[in-house]
Amino acid sequence: MILRHLALILAASFAGAVPLAAQEAAKTKFDAPAPTPPFTDFRYEAPGTTRKITPADLPVPYATQSVGNGPRMVPRPANAWPKAPPGFKVELFANDLKNPRQIRRAPNGDIFVAETAAGRVRVLRGIGADGKPKQTEIFATDLNAPFGIAFYPPGTDPQWIYIGNTDAVVRLPYRNGDLKARGKPEKLADLPTGGHSTRDVVFSADGKRMFVAVGSRSNVDDPDTTPEEKLRANILVYKPDGSERKVFAWGIRNPVGLAIDPQSGDLWTSVNERDMLGDNLVPDYITRVQEGGFYGWPWWYIGANQDPRLAGKRADLKDKVIVPDVLLQPHNASLGLAFYDGKQFPSEYAGDVFAAEHGSWNKAARAGYEVIRVPRHGTAKASGEYQDFLTGFVLDDGTVWGRPVGVAVATDGSLLVTDDGSGSIWRVSYAKAKD
Repeated sequence: MILRHLALILAASFAGAVPLAAQEAAKTKFDAPAPTPPFTDFRYEAPGTTRKITPADLPVPYATQSVGNGPRMVPRPANAWPKAPPGFKVELFANDLKNPRQIRRAPNGDIFVAETAAGRVRVLRGIGADGKPKQTEIFATDLNAPFGIAFYPPGTDPQWIYIGNTDAVVRLPYRNGDLKARGKPEKLADLPTGGHSTRDVVFSADGKRMFVAVGSRSNVDDPDTTPEEKLRANILVYKPDGSERKVFAWGIRNPVGLAIDPQSGDLWTSVNERDMLGDNLVPDYITRVQEGGFYGWPWWYIGANQDPRLAGKRADLKDKVIVPDVLLQPHNASLGLAFYDGKQFPSEYAGDVFAAEHGSWNKAARAGYEVIRVPRHGTAKASGEYQDFLTGFVLDDGTVWGRPVGVAVATDGSLLVTDDGSGSIWRVSYAKAKD
């Protein structure tokens, strides 16, 4: 994400918007009035609060000045702790990790975490009486900015673990219970490098298709004239051996997190949209991904809204843009997502989506820095609403101590959240008796 921040702040001069210095943005933020719903910022995020943004709510481009307001990180103060809705308990599951990002549960219940900056994957086993892992080991090293983690074939007896490096999909032999890799990585597919670096990997429920998320290299470069954008801002699909690459869906600026809905088998994604159009453009989003679908980037956004920086281009695509299922706060930086398949939380959480919002850099008053819940009300669809679920990572003075990245459901039904700001994993459990 650091590359994204630097590249896009530099791109501001080409977008017709001049970013403010972080210090000036902070002063503006603290002097600013309350945001106008449905838009919000960290001052008003509260567990259990329901929000809904619709296409009709979007302002015109440049309604506000675009700012460069990256997080001012500080160590977690002793009295700072993530906040969850009533009835939930938050514990520090693991700490002193090196850039923990994507997190996935293995079929046997072990928890795998990509420590991206360290180039390794760690495995955590069990939950002790102290709420910490019973065992932790380094599973694999010498990886290239790993992010995605997937087990193949789907089911209870995987034979491989797949890793989404920033430049390739690789796999290692794996059997249930392995705490160390059995061999060296085998490269299956090269991927475009640079720009957005995360490469998530998931398999279809039947194991016949491998989906790989590849974000754009830029904020709004035209792929028709920019060779570096080839095969980017897409979700690619392969056979499990890395052959027969195709574009599954396109025009998705940065599809960071991928997940398969256990009810329907549909692919869902969590997306970082473009920046530099103002505080409240363009909404990030979570959506079911339609095969062959076009989601707008870079010419259009959230339906037939043309990006003014590419005015007059690709009119042929205007009526083909799919409006995503759930619009989130612009610049939230929505990353990992997971479907709640546990039994510990109240019954109304069954099948809901949890997603990590890494936090804004292109907004005067910070937004994101939380975990959200997308309620589905017992259906396979989303109504467009979402709720704040885990907040408190930003202090009252606007400094930031934590940044959620990935979410996974443990075998006991608790929710695990990686936080690359504090190098931690948080565990959220339901403290009250089940309903």
